[in-house]
Amino acid sequence: MRSRIVALVEPVVNAAGYDLEEVSVNQAGRRTVVRVVVDADGGITLDDIAEVSRSVSAALDDDDDSFGSSPYTLEVTSPGVDRPLTEPRHWRRNVGRLVKVSLGGRSLTARITAVDENGVHLTDDKGVQTASFAEVGPGKVQVEFARPKEDQPETKGGDQ
Repeated sequence: MRSRIVALVEPVVNAAGYDLEEVSVNQAGRRTVVRVVVDADGGITLDDIAEVSRSVSAALDDDDDSFGSSPYTLEVTSPGVDRPLTEPRHWRRNVGRLVKVSLGGRSLTARITAVDENGVHLTDDKGVQTASFAEVGPGKVQVEFARPKEDQPETKGGDQ
């Protein structure tokens, strides 16, 4: 059933200008829960989510073979901060963010400073490292509550 839902949903999401990141289909009692994760360059707003939700719902309702008269719940959402960075577009959308990643068999926490067709450029306290997408393991964005500004030196401890 999941592959059928993906085949219905993906063209609708793409036509609206978004990327389909994930589709899951699960049973919750007598109801089926369809969860659709979408994203876009520049991020996605609540209005975007509402637009995609209406379009996807219409496509699912129009297709009698998917659910027929069976009830389903549609959840449309954006990827959370905990989504692993696995595709080049994921890395590109997170330039400037701090990530934890596996590189060359070791764990590295660094800032994504650039992404190009060859891979990702990561900067840590040891300098810039460049890795192809094949070399770098899935990245995980690290939440920063007090991210240093570009034009201010980073302060360590004490009063600010």
